[in-house]
Amino acid sequence: MNIYEKLLKKETKLAVIGLGYVGLPIALEFARKISVIGFDINAQRVELMKQGIDPSCELEKEAFNGTDIQFTCNIDDLKEATFFIVAVPTPVDIHKVPDLKPVLGASTTIAKVLKKGDYVVYESTVYPGCTEEDCVPVLEKITGLKMVTDFKIGYSPERINPGDKEHTITKILKVVSGCDKESLDIIADVYKIVVQAGVHKASSIKVAEAAKIIENTQRDVNIALMNELSQIFDRMNINTYEVLEAAGTKWNFLKFSPGLVGGHCIGVDPYYLTYKAIALGYKPEVILSGRRINDSMGAYVAKKLVQRLIKADKQPGRSKVLVMGATFKENVSDIRNSKVIDVIDELKSYSISVDVVDCYADKEEVKHEYGFDLLDLPTNDYDAIIIAVNHNDYTKMNESEITKFMKDDRGILIDIKGIFRNDIKNLTYWSF
Repeated sequence: MNIYEKLLKKETKLAVIGLGYVGLPIALEFARKISVIGFDINAQRVELMKQGIDPSCELEKEAFNGTDIQFTCNIDDLKEATFFIVAVPTPVDIHKVPDLKPVLGASTTIAKVLKKGDYVVYESTVYPGCTEEDCVPVLEKITGLKMVTDFKIGYSPERINPGDKEHTITKILKVVSGCDKESLDIIADVYKIVVQAGVHKASSIKVAEAAKIIENTQRDVNIALMNELSQIFDRMNINTYEVLEAAGTKWNFLKFSPGLVGGHCIGVDPYYLTYKAIALGYKPEVILSGRRINDSMGAYVAKKLVQRLIKADKQPGRSKVLVMGATFKENVSDIRNSKVIDVIDELKSYSISVDVVDCYADKEEVKHEYGFDLLDLPTNDYDAIIIAVNHNDYTKMNESEITKFMKDDRGILIDIKGIFRNDIKNLTYWSF
């Protein structure tokens, strides 16, 4: 009887290491079919999940119903598992260099309980070669075991999109890979337990790693093109969204939009690929150029507002601005690598007074991560408002509701996503 059959009969357990935006949904889906151990190093998060609460605020309490899962931060509990899935973050440091501490730490944790015959599958986004060249040596050194001979390795990139209730783990085709044919087949069978959309068997672990890294790199480069076009069109007094709307009538036009590119995927993953490329003696041009453009957009938005304040005879140093939205995307609580912060910091460099509200973000997390307080409610004395994130609460507003927050009739609205471009009649308005 192989490990897949044992999992189905609940004669062994599957463990998920890291219970964030990626790990928790995976763990809960598997727990509807087999026995699961959900492991996270954050004891407070574990206690919340034991109560049926998702610390990331993505899943409702009902998502925990009918699941066979044990939440723990105790490494000893992992000894009952024989199939491990690693779903920890893979960020970059302040120098845009891959930070492998979380994934190597998870490897160390697993190595302390790894046994002959066990499987370890990584889902964290990494550069091609990382699983076999960086993670496997940790497992082998601590255990004295050898990959293929004693334990099996695989890579199956996560494709979860925070805030997306339609493209969930069960509905997205799963790319899988293994260190040999046997492991590839077993890993594919295990994921088929929960993934209704089926699996794609990659020819190697490196191919699967590369496939994941270019998914977000492709999006990043395309958005960078839109951001560059928006700056060109702005000089022509053309609204970029109207241009895209017209161009989008052609069947093969790729519909990307300009904007702030943050978060833990698109704004991070390309640096993993460029890091590896440079290490191999190749300097990427297009990818890094796209990154530079996207990383500069926060300052660009702030500059456009300052220009409009001056044109309205408002001194920036005496102006007060409301920023609506601090998360990295709409309708989620995730503030990691939010590029709205770049807008805020740039405004403050002009001595502009800035208030920030967000109906999803956690106040304590924002204070800890970025050093400023979120307001519960806006005041009514702002010279300008920036709608930075398209939370549903903000997109439902109309011009009169926005105007109530303004100090006078010379109020300025910066609408990053262009959602109000056909509805503003009186306020000074700007969008990409």
